[in-house]
Formats: sequence, C-alpha cells, structure tokens
Amino acid sequence: MKNVKAYAAQAADKQLEPFSIDRPDPGPEDVEIEILFCGVCHSDIHTARNEWGGTKYPCVPGHEIVGKVSRVGKDVKKYKEGDTVGVGCFIDSCGHCENCKDDLEQYCLNGPTATYNSPSPLDRNVHTYGGYSTHIVVKEDFVLKISNKLPLNAVAPLLCAGITTYSPLKRWNVKKGDKVAVVGLGGLGHMAVKLASSMGAEVTMLSRSPEKEKDANELGAAHFELTTSEENMKKLAGSFNLIINTVSAQHDYNPYLNLLKTDGVMVLLGIPPKPSEVQAAQLIMKRRSLVGSLVGGIKETQEMLDYCAEHGIVSEIEMINMDQINEAYERTLDADVRYRFVIDMKSLINQN
Repeated sequence: MKNVKAYAAQAADKQLEPFSIDRPDPGPEDVEIEILFCGVCHSDIHTARNEWGGTKYPCVPGHEIVGKVSRVGKDVKKYKEGDTVGVGCFIDSCGHCENCKDDLEQYCLNGPTATYNSPSPLDRNVHTYGGYSTHIVVKEDFVLKISNKLPLNAVAPLLCAGITTYSPLKRWNVKKGDKVAVVGLGGLGHMAVKLASSMGAEVTMLSRSPEKEKDANELGAAHFELTTSEENMKKLAGSFNLIINTVSAQHDYNPYLNLLKTDGVMVLLGIPPKPSEVQAAQLIMKRRSLVGSLVGGIKETQEMLDYCAEHGIVSEIEMINMDQINEAYERTLDADVRYRFVIDMKSLINQN
C-alpha cells in the first residue's frame, strides 16, 4: 500500500482541497502509474458537485490521465517500468458480457468501473479515486500506450474529449466529402472539428458566438454559421450528413435536426439537465436519426491514440497547477478556456 497526495471534494458544496489516499500495491496483472498530467473534464465538475446524483465522498476526479509506469505486477506482459501510458474514463468491466466481448467495455451490461466514483473492483465497499493524484494502479488490459511523438500534456484530454468525438465519427464512417457540422466549440467541439477535418470531411461549425469563427477556421472548419440567425438556419436546411452535438446546456434539438439530409444523423454527446422534446416529423419525413454516444472501448481508444499520433492531433490546452483547480472549474463553467485545462502533477508532488 502506498499513501499518495491527491485533491478531493469532501461534499457537493465544498471546494477541492489537498487529500491523501492509499493506492494498493500492483497485483499480478496490475500497472502502477506515476501521473504526469491530468485533463479537467466538465464531467469532473458535474461529479464533484453531485449534479448527476450518486457522488461518493471524498471524491477525487480525473479521467484524462497520462503518466509513466512506475511498477508492474509479475504477470504483466504489455508494459514495463518507464513506459509512457494513459488511462481514460474506466478501469475495469466484467469482461464476459456481449458488449465486453465486442470491445465495447464502455457499454458493459454489468456496468464498467469508472476511473473515479465507482465501486472498486477490489473492494465493492470502497469507491475509485481518479487522476487528481500522483499515482494510480490499473489493470493491464485497461492501460493504453501513448506515443512520445506528441506533447504529453496535450495528449491527456484525448483520453476523454478525443475518444468521445472520435468514436461517433468512426461509427458513422465519416470520410472525404461528407458534410459534417459540429455544435458547440468547447473541449469536445474543438476535437470534433480537428478529427472530422483530418478524415476529409467538409466541416461546418455551428455556434451562437461570432467571436469563435477565427478559432473554428484555424482548427479546420471550412465554414462557420451562427445559429442565432433564422436566415442562416433556413439556408442550411437539409445540408449535413452528420451533426456532432457537443452541447450539454439545455437547448432545442429540432432546429438542428432540420439541418440534416435524408438519412442524416445527429449524435448527442452532452447531457442537458432536463429532457428535450423532439418532433417526430423531423425524424420521420427525412428518415433522420437522433442518437447518443459515450466514449469508446479500449481497442477503439488505442486506435484513436495511434491515429492522433500519426496525424499530429492533440488538444488545445491551458496548463494549471493543482492548487488552481477550483478557479479552473469556475472558468470552465464560464467557457473561459481554450479549450481544455490540464493539471501539471509535478505541482502536486511539490506541494508541502
């Protein structure tokens, strides 16, 4: 057992503060990782503040983890001390259900074990602690290989924001010439633009904020359209094969569904706080689909990491120290980040 430094929320209305946790020694199939960088996901905020319900305290968030292997169990074959590795949104699954056998561990029928705030696979009476800590111990099969070709701090958000957007682009076979729209230019949206454009799609950014046009174009969007303009929305009717909707705030889906071609698909990646009403005619009259997507499984996440290494794709980030996390949460809520905060874990190691 190793006692390590971490940051935790002790209650929904409390700020994150220094905390210490016990990490187990690696079992035969486990990998211990010294965490170098951890991205800050909006899900961290939702969970720390119990906005989705069910948060277990103390809560140590963080599921965009990049680090170096510090120890391995005796039966580990894929990794050795010093390897650069990553950990994403989950660290275990049942391994035997239909979805797990199809490399869809994120949809495990018995429930995947989330990197934080899940019952521990070792002790169901203990919940998991995430990447806002100096070390983590993870089963070998849920550890990912990270290329050293790219800046590791900017790779960290790929473990959530990257795979969350890559997975639907691959699932709906985005290719050269496809017309893809992205709703919302934030942590997820900026990755969707980068990835879709790299696949050859003609990407349109749909936004309420005119000041984001320059960024959208620099990220790879061929077009930028304001959704606040009724004239624009009428002009764009029936334009897109695929819409990646990254918005988690409450909004009306129907105007966006109207922008799809026949057989077009809108993929929801955000979870608004209240249900939205969808007009059946928007789907029926053009055989459109409204679907949702989570992250990818381990196999697909590794594929995404390899793809990004090959194509030089990383997240746009702002580095922070661990003691700036509460300010980073507020700035994330104010959309005051371009486009993902990443914590330098050396700052936690060096804290008194």
